[in-house]
Amino acid sequence: VQLVESGGGLVQPGGSLRLSCAASGITFSFYALSWYRQAPGKARELVASITSGGRTSYSDSVKGRFTISRDNAKNTVYLEMSDLKPEDTAVYSCGANNGARAYWGQGTQVTVSS
Repeated sequence: VQLVESGGGLVQPGGSLRLSCAASGITFSFYALSWYRQAPGKARELVASITSGGRTSYSDSVKGRFTISRDNAKNTVYLEMSDLKPEDTAVYSCGANNGARAYWGQGTQVTVSS
C-alpha cells in the first residue's frame, strides 16, 4: 500500500495551493480519506476528512478556506487550500481508513511566508 502526497511548496500569505494524494494497493472507493498536518513542536491535527460516500468535515481552523475532494477513478484525494496563513505552515499528510485498516503517506511540506 502506498499513499504519495504532492503539491506542497512555498506560498505567500493569502495564496492558494492544491495538494494531491495518490493511493495504490487499496480498494480506494471503500476508504474514508483524511488530511492531517503537523507543525514543528505541535501535535498532529486532523484538517479535513471525506467519507466513502463523499461526506466532508473540517477542523474549525480551516473551515471555509480548505476543500477536500476525491476522485475514485484516479485513486486520488485532494486538498484545495486558499487564503493561506503563516499558521498553516506544516507537513501535510493523507490517511486512508476503512475501519479495519489505516494507512498514511509520508507528507508534503507547506510553507506560508512572505
